[in-house]
Amino acid sequence: MPPSLDRIAGPKECGRRLDVFLAANAGNLTRSQIKKLFSRGGVRVNGRGGKPGYKLRLGDRVEREWTEEEGGRLKPESLPLDILFADRHLIIVNKPSGVTVHPGSGRWAGTLAGGLLDRFPEVEDLGPQERPGIVHRLDKDTSGVMVVARSPEAYSRLQRLFKNREVRKTYLGLAWGKFAQKEGRIAWAIGRHTKDGQRFTVRGRKPREALTLFRVLKEYEDFSLLEIRPVTGRTHQIRVHLAAAGHPLAGDSRYGHRRPKARIPRLFLHAYRLAFNHPVSGEPVEFTAPLPSELEEVLNRL
Repeated sequence: MPPSLDRIAGPKECGRRLDVFLAANAGNLTRSQIKKLFSRGGVRVNGRGGKPGYKLRLGDRVEREWTEEEGGRLKPESLPLDILFADRHLIIVNKPSGVTVHPGSGRWAGTLAGGLLDRFPEVEDLGPQERPGIVHRLDKDTSGVMVVARSPEAYSRLQRLFKNREVRKTYLGLAWGKFAQKEGRIAWAIGRHTKDGQRFTVRGRKPREALTLFRVLKEYEDFSLLEIRPVTGRTHQIRVHLAAAGHPLAGDSRYGHRRPKARIPRLFLHAYRLAFNHPVSGEPVEFTAPLPSELEEVLNRL
């Protein structure tokens, strides 16, 4: 039996029931194992819980998560972590670019979650086994500040803060071109791409509201340095919105529309600041992560 399933539904699979699709593509799973897989929420379609009778559509991304019995389990890993702050309830970490926040698609090693579990073993029982203490995430290629829960009280209250959009997130991004306005808002709804299930677009399926605020901090010959505040938290939201506006982020290989690399070593997007009320004390707190040296060097060259 394969350790995981991560597939995009093609034309031949359109209209097929999700449980039938799993039976045909997930190795030697029995019908009872497939039933248990659904009952524990181990099947996702486009990032959401899948139902056995769901009829697949073109481009649907189907994921089957590991269980301990199936051979997969998040294990503590001794990884270098840049911890900006920690108390009995919170951990504030500066995530580097290139690191995945938590396991997915059968890949369990080298994640931020594994490093946190090694350094802070008390987070093990906070949330799903593969995401201990994790209440939000950053894309693999995005760097910057994240908050992780360290106590049960903080976990549930932080989830509520993010759900109610009471966490103020500020990013720094370098976008192609110059903007007609120095401040603005992008409010196009975002949905999954109809042909590429790993991409999102403002013309996608089942679009959901999305709002991004931006302010131009500095202009260069070919770029603009932006302060960006996503009000909503859709997957790839900042990247999709800026690309749709004709100003993709520098170094964005997925949404950059074949723009030249211009010696940009990675995606130029950094979660610079998080501000919220402490989930236990209620006091306002704010945390910042400095711009990484490789991105500072890009600005110095410009």
